[in-house]
Amino acid sequence: MSSHLVMQNIEALTSPGGHYSHVVTANNMSFISGLLPLDKNGVPLTDKPIEFQINQVLENLNACLIGIKAQKTDIAQVKMYITDINEWPVVNELYAKWIGEHKPARLVAGVKELHFGSKIEIEAMVIKEQTL
Repeated sequence: MSSHLVMQNIEALTSPGGHYSHVVTANNMSFISGLLPLDKNGVPLTDKPIEFQINQVLENLNACLIGIKAQKTDIAQVKMYITDINEWPVVNELYAKWIGEHKPARLVAGVKELHFGSKIEIEAMVIKEQTL
């Protein structure tokens, strides 16, 4: 493992089910792995509507931000994958409500399917101000 990379799993989230870390940080940049609508016990909430699923994913993203002592305004980029691109308006509305006035770079991609039958997955890149 490279010493300039810090691999971190977030206590508020269930342990990763695959071979990855929730967050990898190098200097002042953090990369948050794809987050699914899983509750804190790792139970997929895929039987819930898209509104519920995105709110859970954003809650999980917030847990990652807290875990790395970052804020929403430190988010530089967000990538969203949704299984029904027609759901984009509701996804966009709930995301905008969550993130507020901050507008990081963003990708929204329609995909055929996601793990556990989820309707949405979000990953993010965070850049914090460097401290000396």
